[in-house]
Amino acid sequence: MIHLSEKYNKEVIPAMMEKFIYKNKMAVPKIEKVIVNTGFGRLIAGQTNEEQKKISQAILNDLALITGRRPILTKAKKSISTFKIRKGMPIGAMITLRGKMMCDFLERLIHIALPRSRDFQGIELKSIDKNGNLTIGIREHIAFPEISIEKAKNIFGFEITVVTTAKNHQEGLELLRLLGFPIKL
Repeated sequence: MIHLSEKYNKEVIPAMMEKFIYKNKMAVPKIEKVIVNTGFGRLIAGQTNEEQKKISQAILNDLALITGRRPILTKAKKSISTFKIRKGMPIGAMITLRGKMMCDFLERLIHIALPRSRDFQGIELKSIDKNGNLTIGIREHIAFPEISIEKAKNIFGFEITVVTTAKNHQEGLELLRLLGFPIKL
């Protein structure tokens, strides 16, 4: 199997230069970073401090297994009594991936996690914004092979944003399609 970075250099750059008539291969859009983000406020709302710490630690450990990096906790900016959230309470986690870690994560996402996720029909066109960035949601984190289904106590979902240097929707769509993302036509 060809790696994502090799595929980009050998197949994507020539195809994009031919289609969009770039004068220089440095003008060809590329993936800049991948942001993985999850919110677990509803899981810990109304729990005791001990239970909150256990749940958030389990989610952080699972995210670290999936991405290979330690996530950063995001905290509530203000208190919301209806949701039982206090200011400063940890309610989410995020990770930014670049370089080799990003390529490894995207390969596992494209070839393993997306096909394994339940009722997956392909990525919708509306998931790509006007700047060519892709945002998809994974409903169950157990679609990734690093997570043991038997050991997972809380099944949670997360959002993946693939940030590209594309200038418009068409360039971003073509870049992601050439890289092997299963996008619906």
